[in-house]
Amino acid sequence: MEFSNRLKELRSSRNLSQDDLAKNLGLGKSSISMYEKGKRKPSFEVLEALADFFNVDMDYLLGKTNKTTLIPTSQGTQLKRVPMLGYAAAGKPLENLNQDVYYVDVAGKYNVDFCVTVSGDSMIGAHIYNGDIVFIKKTNQVVNGQIACVQIDREKVCLKRFYKTGDMVQLVSENPKYPPMIFTKDNCECLQVLGIAVIKQSEIH
Repeated sequence: MEFSNRLKELRSSRNLSQDDLAKNLGLGKSSISMYEKGKRKPSFEVLEALADFFNVDMDYLLGKTNKTTLIPTSQGTQLKRVPMLGYAAAGKPLENLNQDVYYVDVAGKYNVDFCVTVSGDSMIGAHIYNGDIVFIKKTNQVVNGQIACVQIDREKVCLKRFYKTGDMVQLVSENPKYPPMIFTKDNCECLQVLGIAVIKQSEIH
C-alpha cells in the first residue's frame, strides 16, 4: 500500500476530515489533499508528526507493512490495529462488506480480530445503535443467545442474536418492530458466522 492510501485510511479511521487533520498538525488543508492524491511527498518532519499523531510506526505509515501491531502509547496502554470490514445491518441485512478496508485502534487487552459499523436500529435493546463501531472476535462457535456477526449467502451481513436448533437458525433483533429471521437449507444457500460481538468502541475507556 502506498503512503497516500495509508494516510487516507488512517484519517478515515479517526473520522477526521482533511481539514481536521491539517489543523491538528498545523498544516494547510491543501497539503493533506496533495499527500492523499500522491502529488506531493511529505518531509521527514511531517512524517514524524503523522506517525506520532496516529500512534503508528514509520513502516506502517509508509505502507511498507500491513501487519497489525501493538503500539505503546504515552500512557503505557498497548494498542493493536484491526480491520474495519464495513457495515453490518442492524435491521434488514442489506449491507455487505465489499468496501475499502481501513483500520481502527483498540486496546490490546481485547481479544478481537475486526470491527464493523452498525447500520440500523434493530439492536437498540442491546444498546447497539446506528453508527456504532462494534469489535468482533473471529469464531464460528456461537452459544445460543450471543450477538453474532453473520454473513448470509456470502454477501449480506448482519448483527443479531444467534439461535440454532437442528438445521434451523434464527437471527433475532433487539427491537420488537423486527421479527426474527429464520433460515433453513430451503431458503438460504449459505449462512456463515463471522464472529461474536465483544465490545463497542464507545465502551472502551
